[in-house]
Amino acid sequence: MRIIGGTAKGHTIKAPKGVDTRPTLDRVRESVFNVLSNRGIFGTHVLDIFSGTGAVAIEALSRGAAHAVAVDFKTGKLILENAKHCHVEDRLEIIPRKLSQLKNYIMGQQFDYIFSDPPYENGFIQDTIDLVVTYDLLKPDGVLLLEHHKDEAFTLPESWECIKEQKFGYTMVSYFVNIAERS
Repeated sequence: MRIIGGTAKGHTIKAPKGVDTRPTLDRVRESVFNVLSNRGIFGTHVLDIFSGTGAVAIEALSRGAAHAVAVDFKTGKLILENAKHCHVEDRLEIIPRKLSQLKNYIMGQQFDYIFSDPPYENGFIQDTIDLVVTYDLLKPDGVLLLEHHKDEAFTLPESWECIKEQKFGYTMVSYFVNIAERS
C-alpha cells in the first residue's frame, strides 16, 4: 500500500498481519480523493473511523487537511508508525477505541469529511450513521463517506441525501450530505 498524492506521495505504509483488517485499496482511495478534490481538502478536518492502517487519514493529511482523527481499537501503534513515516504525525490524533467508546472522545467536534470503512455486514455502518447524527459530528457542508458491501442495508435520516456512489466489485463507497444543514 502507498500514499497516492500530496506531500507523502509514494510513501509505502504497513498493514497489520492477518485478515482482521481489510485496508482500503489504493485505487479506491485514489478515486475517493479525486472526487473530494473538487470539493477541496486543504485545511479540512477529517475523521477516519475503523482506520486500520490509517491510510485514509494519512492520505487526507498528505493532501493538505489541517487535522485528522484516526479511530481503531486494534491498530493505534501501526497508524502512528505509518504517520511518522509519512511525516504527518503532528496533525494526526489517534483514538484507540471501539466505535461504542468513541462519543466521549469526539463530542463537541465537527468534521468536514467523515470516512468509515468497518468490517462488512456487521451493523457497523448503521452504528456509524447513528453516531454521526446523534453527536452532530458533520459540519453543515460536510460529507459522510461510507465504504460498505454492495448488499449491506442501512437507514439514513430523511434529511440526508446520497450525492454519489462508486462501485468497486462488491465494495461500494457512498457519499452522504445532510441537506437540512445546507439550507
